Amino acid sequence: MGFQLSFEFSSPRTPEGRSALLRTATRLSKNEPAYYSVTYGAGGSTRDGTFETVAMLRQHGFSAAPHLSIGTDDDQSVIDLVERYRALDVDRIVALRGDIPSGMGSTRNIRYAIELVTLLRRHLGDAIAIEVAAYPEVHPDARSPDADIEFFRQKVAAGASSAITQYFYNADAYFDFVARAQVRVPIVPGIMPITNYANLVRFSDKCGAEIPRWIRQRLVALQDDEPALRAFGVDVVSRLCQQLIDGGAPGLHFYTVNFSAPSQAVIDRLRLPDSATARG
Repeated sequence: MGFQLSFEFSSPRTPEGRSALLRTATRLSKNEPAYYSVTYGAGGSTRDGTFETVAMLRQHGFSAAPHLSIGTDDDQSVIDLVERYRALDVDRIVALRGDIPSGMGSTRNIRYAIELVTLLRRHLGDAIAIEVAAYPEVHPDARSPDADIEFFRQKVAAGASSAITQYFYNADAYFDFVARAQVRVPIVPGIMPITNYANLVRFSDKCGAEIPRWIRQRLVALQDDEPALRAFGVDVVSRLCQQLIDGGAPGLHFYTVNFSAPSQAVIDRLRLPDSATARG
């Protein structure tokens, strides 16, 4: 594939939220994204919302990729849901292990992403693109960095088309992961714009993403000055993205938190490759 941009949304819970998300998708469409992905809550808790959001995006002509995990579902339930997506002409799925629902702890019989990739390929053949997750700073549940890499390779061997990484703020972590993974599918960096100190710390602590100390300290100093914090965030993230582009990253996948402005502010700073889609 050539260089591409893509954006992640979560499912709105209200009619007002759906209208706002549609406006966000419309604003970001000037970047000609390859697709918009839509998240899937812990244990499938937003299954219906994810489907409705994907259906809304498809209705308005946008390419949409639902996140999907097996969770506690049986294989046929997963296939039935996939067929509903295929009826919407969805041609890409983001296949994940998924978060463990709150309160289930370690008693849950975890089914991993490799099982979902295998199931999808067995049922669909090559009819659909399958994205999987990658963790440049090591999955928080991994036994070791080497074990994490090996599990990622197994997902690729099972039939993943490409991968999206967890977000990070150290370009070396991405380049090291790509070099060590030694796979032939694109590994697209996930990008989290910086807009709020408390939210970023909460997200990062949950998913295992490292905030470098110098960034954390600057954010602490700026947390009561929102315009200055956002300007600093655009500087940091746009420099990171340019490093990734210049180093050969095949694309950028923005975690939007359902807002267009933070991602667009970063994109407007970038020198995109000639193969990138045009921006309006």
